[in-house]
Amino acid sequence: MINTAVIGYGYAGRAFHSYLVSLAEGLNLYAIATRNEERREAAREAYPNAKSYVTIDEVIADDAIRLVVLATPHDTHAELAIKAMDAGKHVVTDKIMAMNTAEADAMIDASKRNDVLLSVFHNRRWDWDYLTVKKVIADGLLGTPYLFQVAIMRYGAPGGWRGVKSQSGGILYDWPAHFVDQAIQFGNSPVESVFCDIFYSDKWDTDIGNYGNLYINFQNDIRYQIEIGNLSKADKPRWYVVGDEGGLIKYGLDPQEGPMRDGDIDAAEEDPENYAKVWTEAGGENRELVIESVRGSWKSYYQNIADVLNNDAELVVKPEEIRKVMQVYDAAMESAETGKTVKIN
Repeated sequence: MINTAVIGYGYAGRAFHSYLVSLAEGLNLYAIATRNEERREAAREAYPNAKSYVTIDEVIADDAIRLVVLATPHDTHAELAIKAMDAGKHVVTDKIMAMNTAEADAMIDASKRNDVLLSVFHNRRWDWDYLTVKKVIADGLLGTPYLFQVAIMRYGAPGGWRGVKSQSGGILYDWPAHFVDQAIQFGNSPVESVFCDIFYSDKWDTDIGNYGNLYINFQNDIRYQIEIGNLSKADKPRWYVVGDEGGLIKYGLDPQEGPMRDGDIDAAEEDPENYAKVWTEAGGENRELVIESVRGSWKSYYQNIADVLNNDAELVVKPEEIRKVMQVYDAAMESAETGKTVKIN
């Protein structure tokens, strides 16, 4: 049994990490740390058997703790992860891994020199929509894909530290961290170039930006467009994917978050109106299909962490993979600043 401490008990620490750690066979939610007294009390009420700490220093001084989970602002990930790993702790950090590739490299170096696990919480590799698109492609219904367009367009001001660029990194550093990871998985080829444009408005009291448009071109000629917005009254498809023999459109987000927040992630169900629609001529016949979503489970992320630490299983979300995500971010920030397409060697 791996004693695990969660650092941070805001929304991510509460609704995602503490809950999912508590469900993983082989992990023990041993401690929760937060500097906020109200949140410490909430954590004690939710998990009365877990120890309560204020700082990460208290956590890493506890020899019983083997795994540290960071549910903290993005700009703290590298510093806190390295501190924990240098103390001999395994580390999971919430996405985004770090603020740039240099920080990611320092984290990977700390993992190697201390011989400890490092992983990034990319639970959305188990999103129903992502797994459904993956299956449609594997089944050959689209032929060879050449264009992916993914988007989440919302209307509302970002709250807390996520609305502060120095802490969050900006509008591209939240949801799109998952999008870029999924792009790397689907691209299955080195990234060739990146172009990024960020729109800023004074509508909200925030400096992170209001619309981000990111283009990733892969060496195998796949084009991948990511859009994110907090100033859009109009919705867009979550997925638009086309290949040389078919196309797919899918609306709606993965349905697991609401039931998870209510304490029963397994109760998740999807509105059939949001099932993927596919148009294909694969097999020589024109067809229009409605594809029921492939059910994944976010529980799988921490179960994999438990299996790695207890049974030497293969790590699913490897830090070297997420380093590629950070390379895209470095190029995107350079492109947004210069207005030019940035090549990646």
